[in-house]
Amino acid sequence: MLRYSLIYGSISGVIVIALILLTILTGVGNHSVALGYLIMLAVLSLIFVGVKRYRDVERSGTIRFLPALGLGLGIAVVAGIAYVAVWEAYLATTHYTFMDEYTASAIAQLEAQGGPDAAARIAEIEAMKESYENPLFRFGITFAEVFPVGVLVALVSAALLRNPRVLPAKA
Repeated sequence: MLRYSLIYGSISGVIVIALILLTILTGVGNHSVALGYLIMLAVLSLIFVGVKRYRDVERSGTIRFLPALGLGLGIAVVAGIAYVAVWEAYLATTHYTFMDEYTASAIAQLEAQGGPDAAARIAEIEAMKESYENPLFRFGITFAEVFPVGVLVALVSAALLRNPRVLPAKA
């Protein structure tokens, strides 16, 4: 199981962050949260592929829910760690300018909109920027971006693949 977690998790994590970085660098989607999560969902479907492959190759076409869920969560954890590692490498190569640019853009947008709560929101953004400088906070928040999507895909995969008639192994 560990081998499957490492292989499929590493592939998933690297592809997810590579595609998200591509959208950031090209400006496609304008830092769209929906696009980011759509990319995560699509790429983390490799959890399903990994669990199915394990079921078909190692378990003769059958797997129970909990082992399938465990493998799916293992893949999601590895994908999350790979996601964090590549994001940190990106931040280091860009001299950690992402958060400065992101908060400047968000603050400019809030100032343009105005409103009674703009000052409070700007203070929240500044506090977030300060928190983001702490590596442990940054690691946790980055991991928390991708892992819940992996949990969802792992649950669905385990529920579907426990039934050997769902995409049965070829004889």
